[in-house]
Amino acid sequence: MAAHHAQTSAAHWTPLRIAAAAVGAVFLVVGVLGFIPGITTNYDSMEWAGHSSDAQLLGLFNVSILHNIVHLVFGVAGLLASRTALASRAFLLGGGLIYLVLWLYGLVIDQHSDANFVPVNTADNWLHFALGVGMVAVGAALGWSGSRSVTGSPRPSIQ
Repeated sequence: MAAHHAQTSAAHWTPLRIAAAAVGAVFLVVGVLGFIPGITTNYDSMEWAGHSSDAQLLGLFNVSILHNIVHLVFGVAGLLASRTALASRAFLLGGGLIYLVLWLYGLVIDQHSDANFVPVNTADNWLHFALGVGMVAVGAALGWSGSRSVTGSPRPSIQ
């Protein structure tokens, strides 16, 4: 029975599960790109964490080793969550809320202080806002329709 359940679960990719996998994959790519000189400018000045890391992904978004690792962890979490609709929805809603909190944090801290340990800049802040709103919106919108597979066939329950 467990093998049948696993087989059924993997065979029915709902839009919700696809969204979680896609978001996870994007986070993984961004995490890897943050470690590639050239794609990350000022790569030689990248630090473990903190506002003194001058490395910037695509010359725009402040990154540090910690920041890149967080992207990689979110990526793995998204891919793992995409195994079930329930976990996908939790990843999108929870991850989105985390990014909205990070956006607020970035707005209230002094970007040149030790409180900016991630590090973030204005571009990061607004990207975090967009990610947060987007993830929550997708998780909420598709969460209600998560019981249909991409072929439109009904599923017995949210998995």
